[in-house]
Amino acid sequence: MIPQPRLIVILLLLLIPFVAGIWIPVATTVGQYILVFLLVLLVVDLSLSSSFKHIKVERKVSEAMSVGVPNPVKLEIQNRNPQTVKLQLHDEPPQPSTIEGLPATVVLRPQRETDVTYHALPARRGKNSFGRLFLRMKSRFGFWLLFEERAIPQPVDIFPDIQTVRQVELLARQNRLAEAGVRMSRFLGRGSEFERLREYRRGDEYRSIDWKATARRRELISREYTVEKNQNLLFLLDCGRGMCNEVDNISHFDRALNSLILLSYVALRQGDTVGVLAFSNRLEQSVRPMRGKASLQKMVRQMYELQPRYESSDYALMAEQLRKRYRKRSLVILLTYAMDEVHLESISRQLRQIRSPHLMLTAFLMNEPLQARYEVVPENNLEAFQVAAAGEMIATQSKQLQRLRQSGLLVMESLPTQLSSRLINEYLDIKARHLL
Repeated sequence: MIPQPRLIVILLLLLIPFVAGIWIPVATTVGQYILVFLLVLLVVDLSLSSSFKHIKVERKVSEAMSVGVPNPVKLEIQNRNPQTVKLQLHDEPPQPSTIEGLPATVVLRPQRETDVTYHALPARRGKNSFGRLFLRMKSRFGFWLLFEERAIPQPVDIFPDIQTVRQVELLARQNRLAEAGVRMSRFLGRGSEFERLREYRRGDEYRSIDWKATARRRELISREYTVEKNQNLLFLLDCGRGMCNEVDNISHFDRALNSLILLSYVALRQGDTVGVLAFSNRLEQSVRPMRGKASLQKMVRQMYELQPRYESSDYALMAEQLRKRYRKRSLVILLTYAMDEVHLESISRQLRQIRSPHLMLTAFLMNEPLQARYEVVPENNLEAFQVAAAGEMIATQSKQLQRLRQSGLLVMESLPTQLSSRLINEYLDIKARHLL
């Protein structure tokens, strides 16, 4: 119990007769009567107050949550007290998390129920659990703030961002993939084998229109071609120190893993085979090549507990494992972060050795704070030096990446927040150009 301001004010006013009793003895007697009356009133206040025992709260949440995105959590409240209750609630989601919508206040009439929905944004994947539930309400006359903690452990599995996969799937069904940053003409494919005629859709290329069929049907008709299927896509996922960097409380590793899963969904939907090799200074995880839409769930379950390590990545080990495990020609996508020129040179040396028989695409996550510093308009000498230093670092890395491109390797740079759409478009472009 916590005394409320009105009780504190009354106690302070009660000091007046006792102080006055120094000069007027009868005032002390009056003060004592008032004090006894107040104590009785406080006891009555507590006895007439609603009981937490008659308030039932149940948490409803999916056993599978996504990292870094809002996950809905519902609290169902029932009031079995004979009087109206004004209740304040707070929950303890899996840590570390950000909460939207709490604390919440509800007013419940007797024998009624309601629910409160808030959103939890977990910042770390893996097995986790909800913790305590916190309830607070005022006593009947408002002299006390009553509170209770309830231990309601509820285990959950926190996966990579699977909600985005569902959203992209919905957009694909509605032919609205452009809203997710995917260029739809590439998604539809520009293969060499004719598949069927269909009604023109927004985003189709004009050269795909069959004008003879259009004239017969008196509406626009497009030709659709099949893109080559049964090709292999292999991800090399860097789990080293550089991927531990965070932007907006989400690590580069989680951004890369989310993008990997989203592109895997697109590739599996295209009929390709997808595999993963995760490494740091050791082999962290190997997911054998899978085919079919149902394979995505298996892949996610195998990788959702994978975490980056504060160790230097061994790119020689990566190249050795790639040669040993995957000999069939594949599109190999390395997801990594180049911390400095020495690190970038180490990556480049290994990439040049493993090009054959694979088609290599290296996706470098950009240093977003460094990029932001470079784009600042300096207002003093110190800021000017910082902008110049940032520009020099970016220019040096750009030169090294350009040398990689000139050696025949596919290289792309992306801000962490834009990686998913950039990767999907690059993959679809490779498929459309028959590079694999």
